[in-house]
Amino acid sequence: MSALSDQLVTYAILAYLVAMISHAVEYALGNARAVQVKAGAPVRELVGAGVGDAGGIVEEPATVPAETRPSRSAARAVVAGRIAAWVTALAVALHLGAVVTRGVAAERMPWGNMYEFVLTVTFIGAAAWLAVLWKQPSLRRLGLFLTLVMVLLLAFAELKLYVQVTPLMPALQSYWFIIHVSTIIFASGIFLLGVVPAASYLMRAGWEQGKRSFPYTLARRLPAAAGLERLTFALHAFAFPIFTFAVIAGAIWAEAAWGRAWGWDPKETWAFISWVVYAGYLHARATPSIKRNVATWISILGFLTMLMNLFGVNFFFTGLHSYAGVN
Repeated sequence: MSALSDQLVTYAILAYLVAMISHAVEYALGNARAVQVKAGAPVRELVGAGVGDAGGIVEEPATVPAETRPSRSAARAVVAGRIAAWVTALAVALHLGAVVTRGVAAERMPWGNMYEFVLTVTFIGAAAWLAVLWKQPSLRRLGLFLTLVMVLLLAFAELKLYVQVTPLMPALQSYWFIIHVSTIIFASGIFLLGVVPAASYLMRAGWEQGKRSFPYTLARRLPAAAGLERLTFALHAFAFPIFTFAVIAGAIWAEAAWGRAWGWDPKETWAFISWVVYAGYLHARATPSIKRNVATWISILGFLTMLMNLFGVNFFFTGLHSYAGVN
C-alpha cells in the first residue's frame, strides 16, 4: 500500500501538470466565449464573472470580421478548458487515493510527518477548488495558477520531504491528534486555495487600472477584480474560524500532554502570528476606510506566515513540535 501511495502521488503530479498545460492553452488562445458582431466592428473580449457575477471586460478593442466569430481559437479554448477541468478532477481523485493508501499502509491517519501533512493539505486545497469551480464555472481560468501551485508543492514534497511509513510517535497517540491536526489541515488547505484569487486579484486590479507591465499582463484574461476579491474574502472568512478552533484544540492538547496550554514553542508562536495576521486581514476587509488591495496584501502575508510555520520552523528550529520527519 505504501508503494501504491507513492505511485499515485507521481500520477497525481503528472495529471496536475497536464491540467496546467491545458489551462495554459486555454489562457493563450484567449476568449472562450465567442460573440457575434458585424464585419469590421470593434469587439471587446468578455471574461467570466466572479463571485456574485461581477463580470469584467478586457480593455483592448479589436476589429474582427463577422465570419471569424465564433473563431476556431475560441472553440479550442473551450475544449482546452474543459479538458483541464476534467483532468484536474482526475488528479484530485489520484491525490485522494494517495492519501488514503498512505493511511492504510501506516494504519493511522496520514498526518504523522511533514510529507503526509503537505500531501493532505494540498488535497484539501485542490478538492476545495473543484467545489468552487462547480459553483462558479466562470472562474475556471484560475485553475492555471492553482494547478501550478499543486505541481510545485507535491513535487517538493515527493523530492525533499518524503519519508518511509513509520508508526505514530508516542507523543502523538491521542484522540486530540485527530481533532487538532485535522482542523489545522483543513484550514490550511482553504488558506492555500485562498491565496490564488488573492494574488490574481492584485494583478487583475492593476490591469484594470491601466498597468501593462509584468505581472499585471498575466491578468489580462482573468475574471473581474471585484469577483476575485470577494472569493478571496469568502474563503478566508470560512477558514479562519476553523483555524481558530484548531489553535484552541492544540492548547488543550498541550495542557493535557505537557502540563501547560502555551509555552511559546516555535510552532505555537508562528501559529499565533498567522492567527493575528489573518484576523488583521478580516478586520481590514471589514473596515471601509482600508483599501481592498491593502487588505488583500495582508491575506498574502498571512499565507507566508503559514509557509514559515510549515517549512521554516521544521527546518530551522527545534521544539516540542519536532515531528516533521526531516533533518
